[in-house]
Amino acid sequence: MDAPAALADQAVHIRIAGLSPGEDVTVNSQAVDGRGQQWHGQATFRADAHGLVVLDTAPPTSGTYQSADGMGLFWSMTPQTGDPERTSFFPPVSPQHTYDVTLTAAAHGHQLASRTLTREWFGAGVTSRKLTLAADKVSGELFLPAPGTPRHPAVLVFGGSEGGNSEASAAALLASHGYPALALGYFGLPDALENIPLEYFTTAASLLAAQPGVDPNHILTMGYSRGSEAALLLADDYPDLIHGTVVYSPSAQVNGGFPGHGTTAWTKDGKAIAQGPIPLDHVSGPVMNIAGADDQLWTSPLWARQIVQELDTDHDPYPHQALIFPNAGHGVGTYPYLAAGTRPVHPVTGREINLGGTRAGNAAAQEAGWPKVLALLASLDR
Repeated sequence: MDAPAALADQAVHIRIAGLSPGEDVTVNSQAVDGRGQQWHGQATFRADAHGLVVLDTAPPTSGTYQSADGMGLFWSMTPQTGDPERTSFFPPVSPQHTYDVTLTAAAHGHQLASRTLTREWFGAGVTSRKLTLAADKVSGELFLPAPGTPRHPAVLVFGGSEGGNSEASAAALLASHGYPALALGYFGLPDALENIPLEYFTTAASLLAAQPGVDPNHILTMGYSRGSEAALLLADDYPDLIHGTVVYSPSAQVNGGFPGHGTTAWTKDGKAIAQGPIPLDHVSGPVMNIAGADDQLWTSPLWARQIVQELDTDHDPYPHQALIFPNAGHGVGTYPYLAAGTRPVHPVTGREINLGGTRAGNAAAQEAGWPKVLALLASLDR
């Protein structure tokens, strides 16, 4: 394998040599998540005429995934107990900001090799700082690239109706690629998504813009699901501060509060933002929409295309696109290679929800979509 230690969003390339032609070999993966749950993946391969198995190109004859995929043993892992469709691998939080995946290869009942790979959330020199309402007027975590890194675009990252600071690991990876990021929590558990001021987000964005290494002319929002509403509203209402957005499983309209019915989700200047279409005629930067074609939670593929159509109608001069991935659902993002179910229990309501898609479809979408997000940020450096 080429990368015994690598960022969690980077692929590793695994080869098994020295086998007999046509020999079967079983490769197992094992890891422990942040909740102490054991996860396990498995795939059996048949060696080629040279006694070689290259996981990037070899389809397994059996296992936890079905098609050739060099990272299949990572995203297809299943928990030791429980339904894999109802839970996800939660990234461990440790002083080292890493977790390990152990791979073993066996044939004819005998172990041939074992390797442990370290998956990292922090690139060299990346730092983080917890933000509190008392000290910073926002709750979240700020991730900055190594000191001395040239100025780059920065991203204000936040999740959806799950609450809490759910996108911290994505923000850490963005900083590891050179892009300062602030992962923002805007309501806690079991509090509701109700009457959230847009000014709270602009406070966070202004804090981010003031950081060393940040290009204040390229601050983007990244919102997931219900967070996409805030991300788009901010891009349109504050074009001098927010210069574009990336939205996952987006909505093209403002919806009501959650989980209550008939309540207000967002406010501006102390007034409720009415439910209905989100205007986009003042957006001052690129808009990337990423959705799964089989989203069963809401109509994000339709809304993603609607957002692009509205920008086209407004003759928006900035890049805008909708990436719709087949076989993916509401769990279409963000970074790849972590196991995640399609029918989780919602942390606010306590009820199982159907996100649609398949684990394999979501994994493929994340592997294809995340590099496009990084490429978009890189394009703003030019």
